[in-house]
Amino acid sequence: MLSKIQETADFLLSKIPTRPKTGIILGTGLGNLVTQITDKIEIPYEIIPNFPVSTVEGHSGKLIIGKLGNVDVLAMQGRFHYYEGYDMKAVTFPVRVMKALGIEKLLVSNASGGVNPDFEIGDLMIITDHINLFPEHPLRGKNFNELGTRFPDMSEAYSKELIAKAKQIAKENNIKVVEGVYVGTTGPTFETPAEYRYFRTIGADAVGMSTVPEVIVANHAGIKCFGISIVTDLGVPGKIVEVTHEEVQQIGNSVQPLMTLIMKELIQ
Repeated sequence: MLSKIQETADFLLSKIPTRPKTGIILGTGLGNLVTQITDKIEIPYEIIPNFPVSTVEGHSGKLIIGKLGNVDVLAMQGRFHYYEGYDMKAVTFPVRVMKALGIEKLLVSNASGGVNPDFEIGDLMIITDHINLFPEHPLRGKNFNELGTRFPDMSEAYSKELIAKAKQIAKENNIKVVEGVYVGTTGPTFETPAEYRYFRTIGADAVGMSTVPEVIVANHAGIKCFGISIVTDLGVPGKIVEVTHEEVQQIGNSVQPLMTLIMKELIQ
């Protein structure tokens, strides 16, 4: 694993002229932030050694290096999911590579189903914490001390400092944001009404199929994390309707400019 991380990092270092400190992972239908990136170099996942290839519609599968405002960034346009058949080592491999490249802060985005009855479709939820319901833990197996401690602390999985800054940015720009706990599940099915009730009962505000593994590994690696979720459907009694992946993408697209503004300002 260590040699694979180094091989991938060396390949990317040979391709990129800058050394970004900020990493971004863009979820379903949320890839348009990259249109704001200037001086960019795009590297398709399929030519990166040891990288999985995203198979999901709405995830274009490119690593993009460039500037967001005046800050050097490294962005993943498209992520990898456990439901695609990858094990957790593969899902989180890009985060390991980011650490090897010198990334110190990681911003992650996703689309989610809201289970908090106060939420509405299109809300932007700043993730304050998460619940991990994936059956495989990304740190299961041999621990490499070079990558992080055996038993990492998760008391502040999402940086309180970055959360406070993001809330201030939203306030200054009159952007409505909500806050909440994100529960990560395997997918790929959307949830049943009983599952939505269960997630709400155990303390979740939104549910999705990503983010949690990447944030665990980032914390293991000592990378500060910020997460934001677009509520694209509702798992609230009386508001549950049949939902499709295409609808999730459409709602994500409509709210993207607001999310982009918050993330861009936060990176500055």
